[in-house]
Amino acid sequence: MTSRHAGRLAAALALALAAAPARAEEVPIEWTEGPAEVDVGRNVADLALPEGLIFAGEKDTKRLLERVGNIVDGSEVGLVTSSVEGENWFIVFEWDDVGYVKDDEKDEIDADALLESITEATEEANEERVKRGGEALHVVGWSEPPHYDAGTHNLTWALVAKDDAGDQVVNYNVRVLGRSGVMSVTLVDDPENLQAVKPQVDRVISALSYKPGKTYAEWVPGDKMAAYGLTALVAAGAGAAAVKTGLLAVVLKLLGKAWKVVVVGVAGLGAGVVKIWNALRGRASATAGRTDQGV
Repeated sequence: MTSRHAGRLAAALALALAAAPARAEEVPIEWTEGPAEVDVGRNVADLALPEGLIFAGEKDTKRLLERVGNIVDGSEVGLVTSSVEGENWFIVFEWDDVGYVKDDEKDEIDADALLESITEATEEANEERVKRGGEALHVVGWSEPPHYDAGTHNLTWALVAKDDAGDQVVNYNVRVLGRSGVMSVTLVDDPENLQAVKPQVDRVISALSYKPGKTYAEWVPGDKMAAYGLTALVAAGAGAAAVKTGLLAVVLKLLGKAWKVVVVGVAGLGAGVVKIWNALRGRASATAGRTDQGV
């Protein structure tokens, strides 16, 4: 998320309902259809896009997110979704060149303390969120507590949130650590679909690889070091880069990263929204074999 911003749930969704169909035709989204090799993050990583999935490049990812009410910050480098009708999940890639994040906190991640902190920050942010025309959000809890895989250098967690009407959304987050930064991989879908969709996320992540010289294992003394560790990555989503400029508290209060794509995430909750999302991404007219990634 780097990425992930305040979720302006009801108002932004209403705006998408009103404006998306017309805007969807303004600039067609150029999809690359799998199987294909795509660049993610401008010479940072490669994705061996599997069959049945489609990929939008940097510019098109920003267009898609903006069209459904999200704020983009320039870290967005790609989006993957299914080409199968009826599957409405999607994955957003974001790159943060913050440097090498040490994983020495891997055995010290306090999920309970993090959940309490994120919950408090979310409630504090609701007043500002409502002022911006959004709807209050409330943390329900971990769908999957944070955990780190020392073999793959992937940090994973999933949080469930709900609005005042009780509608829920889950953001399933994976942070793939690299030599010079972090690639954020965020799945958005209806919480009820998470277990069924997770194999798709695993398939995408296993197909993602840093380019030679960019892997976590290739770090050498003298390389740029990040100013924070694994706990901060979870606490602020992928926005932990704000720590180095003293803005972590602001990021947490505004949920600048953890709930960036919450607005789009409600796509799984209503047929009307699903129809809009499908129109935005142009699933029916996606061109097979397109290699222009919009970057």
